[in-house]
Amino acid sequence: MFADNTLTPKEALRVCALGTVAATPMRYGDLSGSVRHFCSRVIGPSLDLMGTSIEMLRYEGLVEAIDGQGMEDDALLAITEAGRRELKTLLCARMRPFSDLSKLVITLKFRFLHLLEAKDRAAQIDMLLDVTEAELARLEDLRQSCAGEDAALLAWLDHDIEQISRRLAWLEQVAKI
Repeated sequence: MFADNTLTPKEALRVCALGTVAATPMRYGDLSGSVRHFCSRVIGPSLDLMGTSIEMLRYEGLVEAIDGQGMEDDALLAITEAGRRELKTLLCARMRPFSDLSKLVITLKFRFLHLLEAKDRAAQIDMLLDVTEAELARLEDLRQSCAGEDAALLAWLDHDIEQISRRLAWLEQVAKI
């Protein structure tokens, strides 16, 4: 954890992996794919979030193979009692305020957009449209793949999708100015 007892990116991945396998035992490969799919749909591809090894969770005794050995034979994994304790610790950790660097960068772009020539302003708006469309597509894909999940997750995803859809419509209006 960070010094303020908030989760690091690595620990966020641990929450995803431990929570997924706590819900139902999964094969090693399926768990790895599920974690990668979920996290990349929420924040996009990130090297920070792709470094956690499911094998490390097994080595630390947080998950165990209930048939097979591990990665080498795509074992069925289940969470251990130590894994449940770790999951609870991680889920109950403090949160940092929403402070995404990209939000700062976008805000700065809009603050100083008037300093650019018209063609450069238009290019920046197009770039923001592309980024927003990709973000919306990722979340819609995640929403579709999580259709059978808990209602709270679906409501959160619907909320985010609605906000991004409004941002996209707003950007489309800005592009016409």
